[in-house]
Amino acid sequence: MNLSLPKFNNSSVLVIGDIMLDRYWYGDTGRISPEAPVPVVNVNNTEDRAGGAGNVALNIAVLGCDVTLCGITGDDEAAQSLEEILQHQKVNCHFEKRANQQTITKLRLMSRSQQLLRADFEKNFALTNGLDTQKLNQLIEQHDVVVLSDYGKGTLADPQPIIQAALVAGKPVIVDPKGSDFTKYRQASLITPNQSEFETIAGKTQSEEAFLELAKKTRKALNIDSLLVTRSEKGMALFSANQEPYLQPTQAREVFDVTGAGDTVVATLASSMASGASLQEAVQIANLAAGVAVGKLGTATVTPQELSYAMLQQQPLQQGVTTELELEELIRQAKASGEKVVMTNGCFDILHSGHVTYLKQAAKLGDRLIVAVNSDDSVKRLKGESRPINPGEQRMAVLAELSSVDWVVEFIEDTPQRLIESLSPDILVKGGDYKVEDIAGSESVLANGGDVIILDFVDGVSTTKIIEAAKNK
Repeated sequence: MNLSLPKFNNSSVLVIGDIMLDRYWYGDTGRISPEAPVPVVNVNNTEDRAGGAGNVALNIAVLGCDVTLCGITGDDEAAQSLEEILQHQKVNCHFEKRANQQTITKLRLMSRSQQLLRADFEKNFALTNGLDTQKLNQLIEQHDVVVLSDYGKGTLADPQPIIQAALVAGKPVIVDPKGSDFTKYRQASLITPNQSEFETIAGKTQSEEAFLELAKKTRKALNIDSLLVTRSEKGMALFSANQEPYLQPTQAREVFDVTGAGDTVVATLASSMASGASLQEAVQIANLAAGVAVGKLGTATVTPQELSYAMLQQQPLQQGVTTELELEELIRQAKASGEKVVMTNGCFDILHSGHVTYLKQAAKLGDRLIVAVNSDDSVKRLKGESRPINPGEQRMAVLAELSSVDWVVEFIEDTPQRLIESLSPDILVKGGDYKVEDIAGSESVLANGGDVIILDFVDGVSTTKIIEAAKNK
């Protein structure tokens, strides 16, 4: 399946669940306490991050979706810190603050990139006074996808009113579940337990075949559309009605910290589905996002640029001769992953060592090199009726085989100005004795913040001289 980055900024997601504050204290350790056999940490830095459903919402916001977060907190300093963190990333916060409750807080003591201790400050929220369903129903109508982020802290003790409201509104519901009773999530669109959570409610199996069969039965018994089991090094397994199981292998990455990786998966699934991706596409994209997240310390988000780069690592962009329309999308993907695009142009009628050297130098200026080639009619107008020696199809095919060249595209005009303006490269390169202002397309590139660079041709080597030498012989 050929993946592309969804247009996240055209979609919206509503996140409902247990909101928590992740608090980090960082410091150096250099001695053991005389009071007990534990290291002494000299705390020199602190950091607050959004945890639980807050981390899910934050991940969605960083991807570019419009996101609203609903949940219960205390009316305290921790809730205020959470709001500041989330609103800074443009998360719409709808907290129901309870004066008699304490915002759930998890304190992690860190030293030398290692977690030494975690202290939890929490109480389950009173279940006799749940979320304001009337307000939730209004919010459900305003969003494309609903996420229930259940950490077992009481906010989603009874999720059925929310699920039913979403069904009536025709909105998919994705559940990140908790506990030993998944029947409370019945009729949800998608449930995403990890392997351990799945085994808690369905039991362990001794073989892959037994697991697949048990998962299919579990999905049907829970009366849910789809079940996605995240399985660490085994990747992900998706089970949907009337379809064979879809198994997504994991991406090989160095695992630094798995904290919050499940939140990243749910957030990316919801964002992708809200943006129009199919469920299988969303699973693939979420799998890549999880691979990025586990390479970071603590609860972390994944940016569209990181996700796009991960896609390129998995499925490199096609190279060679392409059309202008195809090239526009290839450039978009390359730039989205942080790559710098270089462009040059010419007839390249008889490819020689001077061309090869010039193109190698141009390629070193960025990450991708586009070579725009004059069409046969364009060459005739520029060089005369006897040219080109080699037809355009052959000229482009030879250029495409050079290791320095990523993409080759034809243009029919006398100059590539229109094409350059359309493709908007980061760097425009021209060889020879030119002034920047005389180079076709330079004004457009400079106006977009790019660079125009002039390279020297190799002395004594040219297509004209090669043709003359052939005639003389």
